[in-house]
Amino acid sequence: MAGRRSRTLYRRDNWMRFSLFLTGLVVVLLIAVVCVRSYGFARQLAEKEAYIEQLETQLDAEHARTEEIEEYKKYTQTRGYIERVAKEKLGLVYEGEIVFRHE
Repeated sequence: MAGRRSRTLYRRDNWMRFSLFLTGLVVVLLIAVVCVRSYGFARQLAEKEAYIEQLETQLDAEHARTEEIEEYKKYTQTRGYIERVAKEKLGLVYEGEIVFRHE
């Protein structure tokens, strides 16, 4: 009976070692998968941040362009602009104004 009991303990010890080894292997594999995925996510995050920075730069440029357009719109509604366009494109002059042309 003593021999039988020692064989059972030996089998149980081997099974416990094997199960401990499998558990450790699973944990190591999970850690490896998490590390690889986190590296991929970090790379994607860097790409997305660069894209966001590019979009913010474009947004700032568009705001500046909008301001320029608004200023030009105000300028086109002034009397000076209307007179300049009338003189340049239409050839209009004020009454009594003398126009000299170079031949």
